[in-house]
Amino acid sequence: MKILVTPTSFQPGKGNPELERLQAFCPDLVFNETGKPLAGEDLIQRLQGCDGYIAGLDFITADVLRACPGLKVISRYGVGYDRVDRAAAAEAGITVTNTPGVNAEAVGELAVAMMLSVARRVPYLDRQTRDGAWIRSTGMELRGKTVGILGLGAIGKVVARCCAGIGMTVTAYDPYINADYCAEHKIAIKTLEEVLTESDVISLHLPLTEETNHMIDGAAIAKMRDGAIVINTSRGGIVDETAAAEALRSGKLGGLGLDAFEQEPPTGSPLFDLPNVVVTPHTGAHTREATENMARMAVDNLIAELSGRDCGHRVR
Repeated sequence: MKILVTPTSFQPGKGNPELERLQAFCPDLVFNETGKPLAGEDLIQRLQGCDGYIAGLDFITADVLRACPGLKVISRYGVGYDRVDRAAAAEAGITVTNTPGVNAEAVGELAVAMMLSVARRVPYLDRQTRDGAWIRSTGMELRGKTVGILGLGAIGKVVARCCAGIGMTVTAYDPYINADYCAEHKIAIKTLEEVLTESDVISLHLPLTEETNHMIDGAAIAKMRDGAIVINTSRGGIVDETAAAEALRSGKLGGLGLDAFEQEPPTGSPLFDLPNVVVTPHTGAHTREATENMARMAVDNLIAELSGRDCGHRVR
């Protein structure tokens, strides 16, 4: 048996005890030494002869899967699986699993950190002060403002809880929203249109699908309040980065926080020169607690499936 392990935070030398448990189950492990998500031939080469695969943010296409006929299980190290061609996996008889809920606190807290950082331009002011400038920048307080959460799953609920603690009015749109939960936690249920038009801050917690691709485009931004802030800690393709850059330059958008990009890693982005933009390298789930929890569940899922048991977290 042979297993490929690609998540950058689950590699030798990172001190994660779950790696020892995986090695006890299967001594023949292959690792991702590149430090970035894999795709194409790079991924195919490493998957040759592998029965199992703990997958980071790699691009697992139909071509990749067709080139790896011995692969039995893909255990996603994380919640999202939009980079896995599930139809091709199903056709090849490959089971795909994920780790729902384990990184919700980490990603939710980063989203709120980005709200505060964008509202007060913290990274920009930090750079200016380090460079010897002593400037004044008028920011925005979040207390009393309205946050609109698009996607009220586990991560969206963390954001709602934190924003309520700050003193924000919390609203949400989700096609599968739990009305009882919202009533209990004083979250106003809104339509997508209402979230776009009524929010001071919009926080995205959605999967990337055909419906959500470029959901935040020029037309959506035009509906927003002048000076609104958009935060995306989910998937990059949800925000049209070119439209967002134009809106930031014009002042239509007051700020943008991105932990995910249309191209990763991003190069030459028009957003990087703008002072009202905060960017991080898809690091939402990278806390000590979250990486330990994701590793534990990803290993549990893989061992169970390769041992002939349903792990309980199969992606349907």
